[in-house]
Amino acid sequence: MLEASARLRPWPWRTTRDPWAVLVSEVMLQQTQAARVVGPYGRFLDRFPTPAACAAASPAEVLRCWAGLGYNRRALALQRAAVRIVDEHGGQVPSDVAALEGLPGVGAYTARAVLCFAFGQPVGVVDTNVRRVLQRAWLGRAVPPRTLQAEADRLVPAERAWDYHQALMDLGAQTCTSRRPRCAACPLAGLCRWRAAGHRGPDPGGGMARQGPFEGSDRQGRGRLVAALRQGPVPAGAWAEAAGWPDEPDRAARIAARLIRDGLAELDAAGSLRLAGDRAGVDG
Repeated sequence: MLEASARLRPWPWRTTRDPWAVLVSEVMLQQTQAARVVGPYGRFLDRFPTPAACAAASPAEVLRCWAGLGYNRRALALQRAAVRIVDEHGGQVPSDVAALEGLPGVGAYTARAVLCFAFGQPVGVVDTNVRRVLQRAWLGRAVPPRTLQAEADRLVPAERAWDYHQALMDLGAQTCTSRRPRCAACPLAGLCRWRAAGHRGPDPGGGMARQGPFEGSDRQGRGRLVAALRQGPVPAGAWAEAAGWPDEPDRAARIAARLIRDGLAELDAAGSLRLAGDRAGVDG
């Protein structure tokens, strides 16, 4: 019913079945648009082509290679996952859901994505786009996550799990969109329960919470400060300027404290803030 084809968006992670490369892509894609991931994904794998390479690096090296992406805690989680993979799994990304979910930064969705996209296992991979398609077309209503996961698992074709999910994800991203879905162009239009009901009632594909505005937020200042730290240590008196809040030093200090608490940064002997593990100021 759904066929992967040349019309699939040509993302670079769709050309590999290497479990580490798949894991890297899935962690990078968390809460981030795919187009923003392309460049950092290639650079990261060039620098850290295996879990062992990532595990051996300093947090500062990994954070520098993460440039261009937000949510920098994901970079540290990925490195900690690499360490766990080396220490507990012989340097190989595990192929069962319990072991994958035991890795730092890997939840139920990411574990299932690795199982399906790297190992070809027929498990349901439910991202935002898949969720929308399944609830609109197959179910015609919003359901609890556990119910949706069970239905997703049931629908996966055993022999073509990768193709099925890639097509479903693109269908949700390009046709069964959150706003103004292109129902006339949808290959599932003939069986879509929401369309058959005349689109009456609440949208089964809606209901996802949206973040507040980025402009002026702590997230923006945090990202600016981490970007400055990638260039080298930042003295305490320059934190506010680096965060983009020259008149709010207390706010910048709070952000710096959170970076330290989260393991992204540390203070050096002079009281300057630097990336965690950055002994030389700028890694070599």
